[in-house]
Amino acid sequence: MAGQASATNTATSIRSKRRTGSAQGTPPSRKRGQRYTPPEVLNVPRVTPFFMADSVQYQQVADVPGLVLSAARFSQFRFDRHFHLDFHVGLVTAGVQRQSLNGTTVLLGPGCISLMPPGEIHDGTAEGDGEYTLKTFRLSQELVASVAGDISGTDRKLELGATLLEDPVLAGHLLRLHDAMCRSHGASTLEVQSEWLTLLESMLRQSHAIVAEDVKGALSPAQWRQVRDYCFTHVGEKITLDELAALCALGRFQFLKQFKQTVGMTPHAWLVRLRLERACSLLSRRSTAIAEVAQEVGFYDQSHFNRAFRQAFGVAPSSYQS
Repeated sequence: MAGQASATNTATSIRSKRRTGSAQGTPPSRKRGQRYTPPEVLNVPRVTPFFMADSVQYQQVADVPGLVLSAARFSQFRFDRHFHLDFHVGLVTAGVQRQSLNGTTVLLGPGCISLMPPGEIHDGTAEGDGEYTLKTFRLSQELVASVAGDISGTDRKLELGATLLEDPVLAGHLLRLHDAMCRSHGASTLEVQSEWLTLLESMLRQSHAIVAEDVKGALSPAQWRQVRDYCFTHVGEKITLDELAALCALGRFQFLKQFKQTVGMTPHAWLVRLRLERACSLLSRRSTAIAEVAQEVGFYDQSHFNRAFRQAFGVAPSSYQS
């Protein structure tokens, strides 16, 4: 009997706790008509499905302030309608991206270049069920204005609408430059700046955004002598396009054109040859280490020096020195 009484009291106690909500794991008391929310789902944020990029990387370019590069591979990720505050140059290297802008749909594939100005509303997704790879140049408005002024020789504001250029050759040059800029070493500052300015001029001219200045003539003897002497003196240091153009009191684009007209080579090609010729003199002293020679004549590292030397003379520096 005592056992039955104890069991009865326990059952009564449990029923009482259930009514008051004091038992652990039981619902708290609530007003009539109030919907009960189980404790296990309280304070759990609502999750909205979304797609993420398979991979994406961004990198700033120290030699070109205001320029940011990106490289990505997308399979499920899609860009909702959006805009940018800067200029975008996009190139698809594999697959196809579908873009909607200005009420039309365009397909961006290999060999095409997408020029997107600030404020242009657009989206982007993979065409079909495939994936695509995308590389972009993101340019600040200040950078574009500076380059456009150099190329056109005027301060007129750049007027560029969303443009799709179909030019596999130009796209190939841009992709090689993108890869060179992404590498932490290998391409010289003068090479990057010169190639960038030349390719940007081609894009803006084809899109009819600007009319390039008609640069005629060559450097004066005094200008050429000043540039040559400067490069001889600073052959082992970083030499920029801005420095050389400033020596001649010329814009960068004008300097590039007049230098090539004068010398028959681009400034970068001429400087590389100067460094290699100086290296030959140093290598003739057999006591000088090859890595030391590479550094003294301005190459980033020995492997870059070896490639350039072999390309110019047909043998490795070690063979030339022996």
